[in-house]
Amino acid sequence: MAFLIVLAALCFLMLAAYRGYSVILFAPIAALGAVLLTDPTLVAPMFTGLFMDKMVGFLKLYFPVFMLGAVFGKVIELSGFSKAIVASTIGLVGRSRAMLSIVLVCALLTYGGVSLFVVVFAVYPFAVELFRESNIPKRLIPGTIALGAFTFTMDSLPGTPQIQNIIPASFFGTTAWAAPWLGTLGALFILVVGMLYLESRRRKAAAAGEGYGENLINEPAPFDGSKLAHPLIALLPLVLVGIANLAFTHGIPRFYGHTQSFVPAVIGDPPPVVQEVSKVAAIWAVEGALLLGILCVLLFAWRPVTKHFAEGSKAAVSGALLASMNTASEYGFGAVIAALPGFRVVADALRAVPNPLINEAVSVTSLAGITGSASGGMSIALAAMADTFVQNAKAAGIPMDVLHRIAAMASGGMDTLPHNGAVITLLAVTGLTHRQSYRDVFAVTLIKTVAVFVVIGVFYVTGLV
Repeated sequence: MAFLIVLAALCFLMLAAYRGYSVILFAPIAALGAVLLTDPTLVAPMFTGLFMDKMVGFLKLYFPVFMLGAVFGKVIELSGFSKAIVASTIGLVGRSRAMLSIVLVCALLTYGGVSLFVVVFAVYPFAVELFRESNIPKRLIPGTIALGAFTFTMDSLPGTPQIQNIIPASFFGTTAWAAPWLGTLGALFILVVGMLYLESRRRKAAAAGEGYGENLINEPAPFDGSKLAHPLIALLPLVLVGIANLAFTHGIPRFYGHTQSFVPAVIGDPPPVVQEVSKVAAIWAVEGALLLGILCVLLFAWRPVTKHFAEGSKAAVSGALLASMNTASEYGFGAVIAALPGFRVVADALRAVPNPLINEAVSVTSLAGITGSASGGMSIALAAMADTFVQNAKAAGIPMDVLHRIAAMASGGMDTLPHNGAVITLLAVTGLTHRQSYRDVFAVTLIKTVAVFVVIGVFYVTGLV
């Protein structure tokens, strides 16, 4: 019964999200409904002490990232840089490879360390321009961005700085470069199969005479300037964000040390405020990089940006508020579900899978799907079962690097179910619904999940690491 309650809450939230209802409203309803059926006395304590605590904690850390990412995307749009890059891209690769262009831009940004959420805001203006110019349906944009940002550069390619590739290192004593050959093969499988799928969808739409679409919402305003910037200048802010993010990631801990404290200048004798730098260094790095990117756009395109900045910035901040609140609600939902007895039933049942690597893959991707979070599901799975994974792997002669890569890749599999925060953010930013575009996102999810088991098969057949 405890398991059925958790499953019912998950299905209810996925259905609500798919049908277009507000996740901000229905995530707490789904979570507290499960608590009510489990222990009615815990509804109020769970809501205040866990759901709201996790939700507000997420906003405290990540809302500035969402806001700066949205503003960065907006100034890229207002400056005409997106149109300049799209025009040069079409000239280089042709209209028939528009999707590949967007996938590669997303991949470069995420592999450079830019947050997945920031990539959505930053790449969307480029995708709109490119898809409109190539007459590709807008409804295919979410699936294209998902393939480039939420898959192989998030957790498959060795060395990626995304959190999904960092978490396993603390459990297995490995590094971000664990199992480079397996990770690279998995990334190639995802890229090739994913592009084949997206291109088949594009060709089918073209054969049916479907164009970009009409009466769409959240459409970037058309650039009204007469002259486009040079493509290299237009690319400079994106390159600067990636480089600055990497530099700040290494530089901030060295500058501040492990902790930083200060005494507030208020009446009385307040205790010092202590900030653990290690917990926020990556976030500060992204924020600083985005600020530099915005300043770079203003430096080269002051007039076209400032002409519409007042109105454009309001739209950007509104979008950031909606996206961050959606994701924060999902975060609170996952925390409540993970605290229920039914979730423990799921975790215990997953231990019964005999093969060590398949056990790890199924456990991580299942818990990521239930919580709607790749990093959250993986953290819960590894915290509960890492010792078992390690013991079984050693008995079977499996290197820790392989455990690392399988855990990382599995976390980004079924996490992108309809209630996933990144999916909801992606759809909110693009102005599309689950009905219009989730099919393609889910197809990418299936390809990503299959890739994990392909990599496991390659390891057992070849011993390659």
